[in-house]
Amino acid sequence: MARILQVVEVDEPAGQRKPGAVALAASAVLSACEAVFLPGDPAREGRVAFWRADGGELPDCDVEPKELTVVRAHGSGVRRRSVAAVLLPVAQAVPVLIRARAMVQSGNASASISAAWWGAGALIALQLAARGRLLPGLSLAGFDAWRLGPLDGDDVRRIRDLAAAMPPEARAVPLPGSSPVALPAAEPLLRAFLDAVADGLPRSPAARHLTAGPAFAARMPVPIPEQREWAAEVAAGMDAGVRVSLRLEEDSDAWGGSWDGEDYGGGPEFRAVVQLHSLADPTLVVDAAELWAGDAAAPEQFGSRTRIDALLALRRGAKAWPPLSRLLSAAAPDVLQLADDELLDLLGEAAERLAAAGIQVHLPKGLAKELTATGLLEPSRRKKTQSDLETFLSSGQLLEFRWQLALGGQPLTEEEMDRLVEAHRPVVRLRDQWVVVDQALVGKVRKQRGRTLTAVDALGAALSGEVEIDGKSVPVTAGGALEQLRARIAEPEAGPDAASATTCQPAMLAATLRDYQLRGLAWLDRMTSLGLGCCLADDMGLGKTITLISLHLRRHERSAHGPTLVVCPTSLLGNWEREVQRFAPGIAVRRFHGPGRTLDDLAPNGFVLTTYGTLRRDAQRLAETAVPWGLLVADEAQHVKNPYSDTARALRTVPAAGRIALTGTPVENNLSELWALLDWTTPGLLGTLTAFRDRYARAVEADGDRETANRLALLVRPFLLRRRKSDPGIAPELPSKTETDQPVSLTKEQASLYEALVRESLAAIGEAGGMARRGLVMKLLTGLKQVCNHPAQYLKEKNAKLAGRSGKLELLDELLDTIVAEDGSVLVFTQYVEMGRLLERHLAARGTAAQFLHGGTPVKQREEMVDRFQRGERQVFLLSLKAAGTGLNLTRAGHVIHFDRWWNPAVEDQATDRAYRIGQTQPVQVHRLIAEGTVEDRIAEMLKQKKGLADAVLSHGEAALTELSDAELAELVTMRHNTAPWSTARQGTTRQSTTRGGRK
Repeated sequence: MARILQVVEVDEPAGQRKPGAVALAASAVLSACEAVFLPGDPAREGRVAFWRADGGELPDCDVEPKELTVVRAHGSGVRRRSVAAVLLPVAQAVPVLIRARAMVQSGNASASISAAWWGAGALIALQLAARGRLLPGLSLAGFDAWRLGPLDGDDVRRIRDLAAAMPPEARAVPLPGSSPVALPAAEPLLRAFLDAVADGLPRSPAARHLTAGPAFAARMPVPIPEQREWAAEVAAGMDAGVRVSLRLEEDSDAWGGSWDGEDYGGGPEFRAVVQLHSLADPTLVVDAAELWAGDAAAPEQFGSRTRIDALLALRRGAKAWPPLSRLLSAAAPDVLQLADDELLDLLGEAAERLAAAGIQVHLPKGLAKELTATGLLEPSRRKKTQSDLETFLSSGQLLEFRWQLALGGQPLTEEEMDRLVEAHRPVVRLRDQWVVVDQALVGKVRKQRGRTLTAVDALGAALSGEVEIDGKSVPVTAGGALEQLRARIAEPEAGPDAASATTCQPAMLAATLRDYQLRGLAWLDRMTSLGLGCCLADDMGLGKTITLISLHLRRHERSAHGPTLVVCPTSLLGNWEREVQRFAPGIAVRRFHGPGRTLDDLAPNGFVLTTYGTLRRDAQRLAETAVPWGLLVADEAQHVKNPYSDTARALRTVPAAGRIALTGTPVENNLSELWALLDWTTPGLLGTLTAFRDRYARAVEADGDRETANRLALLVRPFLLRRRKSDPGIAPELPSKTETDQPVSLTKEQASLYEALVRESLAAIGEAGGMARRGLVMKLLTGLKQVCNHPAQYLKEKNAKLAGRSGKLELLDELLDTIVAEDGSVLVFTQYVEMGRLLERHLAARGTAAQFLHGGTPVKQREEMVDRFQRGERQVFLLSLKAAGTGLNLTRAGHVIHFDRWWNPAVEDQATDRAYRIGQTQPVQVHRLIAEGTVEDRIAEMLKQKKGLADAVLSHGEAALTELSDAELAELVTMRHNTAPWSTARQGTTRQSTTRGGRK
């Protein structure tokens, strides 16, 4: 007994089989069977009968085989014959038929030709349905049914070609009661099958929600005899022998104008001419006017139903585009006069709707739709001279934004653009062709006429290649002096500055600059001479200070520019003073710091050094000096990365001819810090902070949008010079740097404190929410790091015993004993002042001479400490990471120890660069102490692997950890007693990097 197996795979469990599918094994046997379609009413009730011409066995299926009468060849004639057949619904038969077609195409002779032929028909039906060629109607018995239509000439030809190739076995079931034996006609049978395939496709549970009832959605036949008239109209349109189209053309009689002169003020009228296309002969096309007038042999060529079919097609079209309804009441539906809005509609969405209804719209010959627009920025005045270019930004000149329209890629003249804007017509004649005018675009052109931008805003748009108009980014190009300025700063090697990409060092400089420092000097000189601020973001130790001193000297070689004001952390005052005295002897340098500070008698070509703290207190005095500042320099400019801080606000109030930010880390946490730096150096370049975040920061930080990142780079690159020690040719003689993660085990006391703190804190965190939860998480992380350092730090013990209680302290003692014994020098960084004091007391008790620099160390004492260390009078230098992680030159050290982790590699690298900088002649060993099995261990893994949570830590520091779920937080902080990845307590992970450099 034949059965239809409701599975997709032969070995799929029955409970998982999909209904309505034929098993692969059964499908393979059915593909070898002959196939014939048995129509039904409605069409989806039809069946495909599979039978064996050789009398072989049918596949095992879920239904009883039926007895089927077929016609077979017998001698020179034919005769009826009864065979067993499997009758499948069309939906189940289609996959089998398509498989048979594919088998025949691949040369597999086991598939039957008749099944493959019906497979070709199924493919046509599916393709037509995919194109939306589906029309609703009624079957002969009055049931709801979908049909394929409307069909164009290519569709009809394809169906007729397939019908002509029908093998006899594909229609082997004779017509009932026929005598002699008669077979059904090939094309009607094929069309019935196509409709059967189509009738089942739109029916699904979801479709029932889109209709008023089950009709045309349910699979069961739904009687709707009351819709017979409507169905007849649809059926007539679908079965029509003609196709209707509209030909747009100029109505010169209605306009009466001419394009020979200069009269462009009016405009032509357009009309839509109705054309009829024969589906039987696609080359046969006639205007409806000729058919209705009987001027040609059209009736004989098109058939007696042509007029009715054309009117039905126009009625369908009127539902898609209502203006066509005017033709239905005309004596002859031949020509439709078009209003401007109707013409514009036909050139856009209406044409698509009509095409879906089977009516094509033919545009006039030569009609151009390639009208494009880009923004253009240029000064409204005539082109400036080179000397004017250098005062371009400070002149206060406004630049005009206007649209540049182009036709076929060729820009329109001002006269042609005016004609388009003033025509108020959807189609305009330009350059001997019709041009479709996008009214929305023309409206933008009208609206933006007279719009101006400041020079800085325009420069930012020219560099990024886009400008924001009404909240949308618009491509823009620069012209005139703006383009000269853009090219000069964005492409200096290709412009007039090519010869001065590097420049000679100033005569008064008492040093020899390296090539990269000369290039940096040339860049700073070019930017400041153009009135632009900038950020020199070289790695620590590459000579930003000497480059800035060289710039000061270079500017004063040409003309008097006023003194240079340097704002820096307190710890760097002495370094700046010594560097100026060393490299620019004879140049006056004074400190504006401490009691009795004064700005009287400023040297017009000298240096004034002050601190960020003094700046906050005396911003007004610094802003109102008798001698204007030539340069304002913010050293370690990451101190003003928060634009809303008092320091940043004070810095913005001090006027200067040029502003320069110096920093080794222009971005520590997020792109808003970069905005803060560049908005101070060149106000307005990046727009408002809110706009910058919306336009760039969110897309780059959250989504990693490369396209947005590239646009931002185009805008920022000319204003930020970034060089690293690892860059080729930057510092070729800098010695090697070896970084080692040093694992240490917790003592029993540390482990007990650690586990108790985790247990109690996680319980409290689980019951908290919002800001309270975040605060508890931060408190937990801080406490765990303190426990890992030393119990005395966490317990806030003042004079307790220190030795023997901390694994880190034991390893530190071992490292320091070795370094001191080898007559080496070492920097020991900790982020906690209290831990630094404990280390200082511990080392003193052990007889190790050490000194401790932190935020509370007075300036004079700091300078004495630095000098003492550099002279070799102290071998161990304890430093607070925040107070001493930048600005200091401590090249005496051959070792750097990070006692605890900041969890931000950029901050740690800055601290390491106190020793690993130009002037260093010995290899530098970097040791990071990590308590194994703890949160420090996990963070170290993530920082190395840069996966998942590590990305959040690298981007947002410890604050990102407050957003972890309770489970994730527990996984992070819970102590692991298996100490992987460390294999032993004293086995480290070493990463060696060699950066080359040398002395100034």
